[in-house]
Amino acid sequence: MQLKKNINLGRIKFVFVIVVFFQFLNINVFSEISENTEKFAEILVLDKVSSKSTKLKLSIGEELIFQNLNINILKCQNSRFDDDPEVTAYMQVIDLKNKDKDKVFVFNDWTFASSPSIRPFDHPVYDIWLKRCFS
Repeated sequence: MQLKKNINLGRIKFVFVIVVFFQFLNINVFSEISENTEKFAEILVLDKVSSKSTKLKLSIGEELIFQNLNINILKCQNSRFDDDPEVTAYMQVIDLKNKDKDKVFVFNDWTFASSPSIRPFDHPVYDIWLKRCFS
């Protein structure tokens, strides 16, 4: 009888240690994610017709209308690596002159500052490049 009580007590201690460990792990992961998400993004917009480039600073989650583009950056973050930092952002762009209701977004995807050609912004008049994210 004594052996059975010790086994049950050992199981309870083991489950308690596992629960505490996972709670500690989740708190650390969440704090790292929240630290990497920035509040502002800086983009560079090139007008191909006039050859003028404009640097814009956007608040994350707020829409900005530039010429006939509606630009919204939903998330912007810097990587945690120090040797080769990567800046990524989730960007949505709507062409306000386009009246085609089937295609709402001109661009709706992640973009990378180091290599914008991975997911290029394809527009006949404008090019948009992500420069940096900051708080």
